Amino acid sequence: MRLLKHYLQSFLLLEMFKGMMLTGRYLFARKVTVQYPEEKTPISNRFRGLHALRRYANGEERCIACKLCEAVCPALAITIDSKVREDGSRRTTRYDIDLFKCIFCGFCEEACPVDSIVETSVFEYHFEKRGEQIMTKEKLLAVGDKFENDIAACKQADSTYR
Repeated sequence: MRLLKHYLQSFLLLEMFKGMMLTGRYLFARKVTVQYPEEKTPISNRFRGLHALRRYANGEERCIACKLCEAVCPALAITIDSKVREDGSRRTTRYDIDLFKCIFCGFCEEACPVDSIVETSVFEYHFEKRGEQIMTKEKLLAVGDKFENDIAACKQADSTYR
């Protein structure tokens, strides 16, 4: 009896019709494809993208070379060298982030006592040549200068929720 049932199922192609019914069910359903460059998906408030170094209103960089971000980075992606200036304050001479090593955890941003290093909501960036993934101090400051208004608005919005 069992053999006969199996023979009838394979002869009538029941499995194939079940699969075609499933395919037909999704064939006429609403599509969820996003046409990416023209359409953007919503970004979470907690999204962490491209890094940036911020400046004070007078144009001086905020980083005081405390090296907390370098110490807290679990991927060891941050490298900082510092130097003491004539006025006794310490500033960075080298601030590098290797974005291939970085896991975008946000620990560097949380550890910074002066809100110098931040992770922006920028996710559309690419690298074409070897070595471009190393974000130097100059690149980070340029990103910070370019997106300072967005960064300040996000920081202000975060402080109102806390």
